[in-house]
Amino acid sequence: MDTTITAALLGLLEGLTEFIPVSSTGHLLLAGHFLGFESKGKTFEVVIQLGAILALTSVYAAMLGRLFLRARHEAAARRTIVSVLLAFLPAVVVGLLAHDFVKDVLFESPMLIAIMLILGGLVLLVIDRIAPAPVHRDATALPFGKSLVVGIFQCLAMVPGVSRSGATTAGALLLGVEKRAAAEFSFLLSLPTMGAAVAYDLFKNRDVLDFGAIWEIAVGFAVAFVTAVLVVRWVLNYVGRNGYALFGWWRIIVGVAALAALLAGF
Repeated sequence: MDTTITAALLGLLEGLTEFIPVSSTGHLLLAGHFLGFESKGKTFEVVIQLGAILALTSVYAAMLGRLFLRARHEAAARRTIVSVLLAFLPAVVVGLLAHDFVKDVLFESPMLIAIMLILGGLVLLVIDRIAPAPVHRDATALPFGKSLVVGIFQCLAMVPGVSRSGATTAGALLLGVEKRAAAEFSFLLSLPTMGAAVAYDLFKNRDVLDFGAIWEIAVGFAVAFVTAVLVVRWVLNYVGRNGYALFGWWRIIVGVAALAALLAGF
C-alpha cells in the first residue's frame, strides 16, 4: 500500500479512536502489525498522537482560558485544576516506574491487545447497564477523592488495548458520575496525561527519532487533528443520549476480528 495512504489511514484511526473508549493505541498497534508498518523510534505514532492532543486543546481552548483566568480569584476554578492534577498523579508514578516494561513487552503483543479489546468491551457493556444513579453532573466539580480514584483507574490503560478513555470513563461511572460528565472529565484528564506521555516518549527516544518520512508524518498529523476535532465535538452529545454500549460492541468486534486473524497466522 502507498505510504501516504497508509499514513492517512493511521491518522484517521488515531483521530477516530483517541477520545472514545476503544483504545487508540490498541487500534494503531494492530493496524501497524497487519499493514506491516513501523516507524523508527515510533516517531510517526508519537507525532500523530500530538495532533490529537492539539485537536482537543483547540476545542477546549476557550474553556481552559476562562478556567485559568478565574483561578486567580475563584476557589471553584482552583478546585477544578487541583482535581484534574490529582487524577493525573497516579499515571505519573506508574508511568515512570513501568514505562520500559509497557513499551518493550506489552506493546509487542498483538494477541494481548486483541484480548484486552474484547474484555474491555464486555466490561464497558456491563458498566453501562449497572452503573449507579449519577450524583455528579459537573465534570469540573468532582470531589478530590473521586478524582484520585478515576486517576487510579486510568493506570489500567498502561496495558495496550485497555483504553485510557475507557478506564477513566468506567471508573467515573462506577463512582456516580453522569455519562456526559464522565466523558468530559476524561477529556480534561487526557490533556496533562497525553501531553506528558508524548513528551516523555520523545525524550526517551530522542536518539532514534526519525523525521525522514516528513511527508507521511505531516499527512498523519493533519488527518488525526481534523478527525479528532470532529469526534470530540460529537462524542459528548452522543454518550449523553445513548451511553457507551456502541463502543463496547465496537471493541468486541474489532478484538474478535483481530484475534481470528492472528490465530490464522496473519
